[in-house]
Amino acid sequence: MDVVFGLIPMMLFFGFLVVVVFIWMAKSGQFDDLDGAANSIFMDDEFDEELKKKNAEVNSAEASGHSKELKEDKPS
Repeated sequence: MDVVFGLIPMMLFFGFLVVVVFIWMAKSGQFDDLDGAANSIFMDDEFDEELKKKNAEVNSAEASGHSKELKEDKPS
């Protein structure tokens, strides 16, 4: 029975902490866009053509010996 007297205040504190964290997350915008991440899988990359063009430039520059100039701009 003595354990219950220790567990009740501990669970009340834990519950209060959960409510505070939930309110903080809601105010910081954590729950604003719930469908965005789920639907982003269906979206094409916007810059796919740009990346292909940039990679082609880097490859042609490496073939001609000017690789130092373009390697800094090469996307990772």
